Amino acid sequence: MPFLLRVLLPDVPGSLGRVATAIGMAGGDIDAIEIVEHRVDDGTAVDDVLLELEQGMMPDSVVSACNALDGVEVLFVSRYPAGGNLMLDLEAVEELTASPDDAFDKLIDVLPATFRVDWAARVHRAKGVVYGTSAAPDEFEFLEIESPTRLESPEDEVTLFAAARLDGNEIVVVGRRGGPEFADSEVMRLGHLCGLAVTIANS
Repeated sequence: MPFLLRVLLPDVPGSLGRVATAIGMAGGDIDAIEIVEHRVDDGTAVDDVLLELEQGMMPDSVVSACNALDGVEVLFVSRYPAGGNLMLDLEAVEELTASPDDAFDKLIDVLPATFRVDWAARVHRAKGVVYGTSAAPDEFEFLEIESPTRLESPEDEVTLFAAARLDGNEIVVVGRRGGPEFADSEVMRLGHLCGLAVTIANS
């Protein structure tokens, strides 16, 4: 069964190797690792680890093994869709360039896999949600934003939101149910991919 771990660890040589060893000793089989961000201010890094556990195993032992390492903390753990792959930004760009005329819709299609979010949608100033993935809400309020940002969630809402501007009349919104919080680097990447989609669509 696949699980996704988001791990905070010291940004020094050998740290990731120690985490990988601990995961293996606890019964996990690592499929992929992606660096989410480097935090220069405190010398740490955040990595996403996609791993497989045998049927019936729970991730508690893996989490405990990682947290037992000095300076390592599991920020989030969740089940990951069967057959899911960590899609890197370059792969997302390849998808966009393959269909320039549909770049905006294709962007929405690739965002859930690229950012491990539950849904993505394009929201128009006047028309509301004009395109979204299957789990996206039918309605979402357009918000005036100048730069990529996290959006505040209502107190009773367990979904976390981030958004970036496509143009003056459309924004892209992604939703991640239950966490983890969107890292600064993820918000910046979302804005970067939206900017690339605009460039590709206008080329």
